[in-house]
Amino acid sequence: MKRVLLILLCLVLPCLADNYNVHSNGAGNIKTEQDEKILFILDFSNSMTEYLDGRSKLDMMLATMREIIPKIPKNTAMGLRVYGHKMGFTAFDACRATSLVSPIAQNSAGNILYSLSDIKPKGMTPITYSLKQAVKNDFLGFSGKKHIILLTDGGENCDESPCTYAMELIKVRKDIKIDVIAFNIKDEDDLAQLECASLVTSGKFYTANTAAELINSLNNSLNIKKDVEAKIFFND
Repeated sequence: MKRVLLILLCLVLPCLADNYNVHSNGAGNIKTEQDEKILFILDFSNSMTEYLDGRSKLDMMLATMREIIPKIPKNTAMGLRVYGHKMGFTAFDACRATSLVSPIAQNSAGNILYSLSDIKPKGMTPITYSLKQAVKNDFLGFSGKKHIILLTDGGENCDESPCTYAMELIKVRKDIKIDVIAFNIKDEDDLAQLECASLVTSGKFYTANTAAELINSLNNSLNIKKDVEAKIFFND
C-alpha cells in the first residue's frame, strides 16, 4: 500500500507544484516577467533616520532589501537609484540629489547590496526628478518592459508633482510601470500624488507602516510568493 501511495505522490506532486507552488522546502520563489528590467529607487532623505517601533526606518528598509534582493533570479536585469543622500549648498542642489549607484545589469545583486552599505540619509525628497532621470538615462538602450519600484517615506518636497509627470509620461511611453511603496506616510495629499503616479502607469500602490508590511509590499511588487510546504503522512 505504501508503494502505491508513493507512486501516486510522485505523479501528483509535479501538478500541484505547477498550480499551487507546492515544494518541500518552503523557500521563497520569484517570477519576473520575461525580459523585464527592474530599477529600485530608494529614499535616503533625512526623515529616514526617524525611528518606528524601536528601529530606524533606514534599518528597516536596508534589512528588507537584504532579504529580497537574493531572491531575484541572477539573469534579471536590475539596478538601484537613490535620492536624498546629499544636502547640496542650495535648495536647487538638494532637489537634484539623486544618483544611479548600481546600473541596470544582470548578476547585480552583490553590487546593489554593496552600494547600500555606504549611503547615509541627509537631504530632501526629489521624487519627480529621480523618476525623470531614471526614465531618461537609466533605461537608455534597454528594450522590453521596465519596472520602477519606488520606496519613499514622504511625498515630493521639491516643487514638482510625480502625478503630473506620470500622466505626461504615459502619453509617450507605454513600456514603463511604477510601483510605489509609501512607507509610514500620513499626509493625504502626498499619498494621493504617489498613488496617482503608480496607477496611471498601470503600477501598484502599497502603504506600509511596519517592517512586516514593508517586506510584504516589496514581495508583492516583485511577485514573490511563499511556496506551500507539502507534508504527507502514511499510516501503517
